[in-house]
Amino acid sequence: MLAPDALQIASHDGHMLAEWPYDQLEEMAAPDNVLRLGRRGNAVLERLEIFDATFADAVDARAIRVDRTGTRQRRQRASVVGWTVAATASLLLVAWFGIPALAERIAPLLPVVVDRKLGDAVDMQMRALLDTGKAGAGFECGSADNEKAGRAALDKIIGRLEASAALPEKLRTYVVRKADANAIALPGGQVYVFRGLIDKADNADEVAGVIAHEIGHVAHRDGTKSVLQAGGLSFLFGMLLGDFVGGGAVVIAAKTVLQSSYTREAESAADAYGAALMNKAGGNVHALAIMLGKIGGATEPGMKILLDHPETKARIAAINRVAGAKSTTAFLDAKEWLALKRICAG
Repeated sequence: MLAPDALQIASHDGHMLAEWPYDQLEEMAAPDNVLRLGRRGNAVLERLEIFDATFADAVDARAIRVDRTGTRQRRQRASVVGWTVAATASLLLVAWFGIPALAERIAPLLPVVVDRKLGDAVDMQMRALLDTGKAGAGFECGSADNEKAGRAALDKIIGRLEASAALPEKLRTYVVRKADANAIALPGGQVYVFRGLIDKADNADEVAGVIAHEIGHVAHRDGTKSVLQAGGLSFLFGMLLGDFVGGGAVVIAAKTVLQSSYTREAESAADAYGAALMNKAGGNVHALAIMLGKIGGATEPGMKILLDHPETKARIAAINRVAGAKSTTAFLDAKEWLALKRICAG
């Protein structure tokens, strides 16, 4: 008998034998024309076989764990698919909108020590990506005896810019044996200057201008934002746990810094910062604009902008407008500049 909350089982003479709640019924293996039921969790081995198809369907409609028609299974499958699609869409939305917004807000709040650890993790991968010739320690210029004067000249430029910038963390600047006219800012106050940039420059102020631009990225923590966005949630959770090198997030982040470019807004902000810093340090602001024109675009990798591109021309014009009318002092004298040009001579 079908009671409101349970299946009542009686003998032929009407004597009540048992009452099994619908939520305790479970279907057992049986032939197609038989519904065989057991009671879930029952210590006594009891089975009930129903041969009437109509009555079996009525039990099926009430019992949670009985699904002879497959309707409940189809509903569950559809529910799983629906939740999977919703979860995937949520992850995509978080990745597309949430991570960049989160990185934008988190990066400026990171303590210097955390930003430095993050930079060290990216630096390990960055060197592996840049040092394609596997030169190891020799990949960095300035350590050989005939290169030390060039390193001293670079340190003089960095010291003058650093004194005017007053950053919360000390800069770590390296010249590496890469022929590209380029420079890259990493998290943690690290700046890579490529040999090709020094080769292309005609004076120390042009090199100083590009480094000042990169210091702008350091000050605004653009590299940190880029790394957090590239590494995604795995990097953010890793930072919370103090793990900066685990997994592949740091590799992805390093490749992103190396291969992609900053936004126009980030580049313009770095230009403005670099120009203001050159003014404050008493350097020639026009040198930054001249160098930007020489390399045909931004100093970041991946930005292949021709000189006649309107964005590049607009950036050069904006930098020149910031240049002050006061006299400037060259960052290096002729002898020091010659030494810097030979920083990778070894």
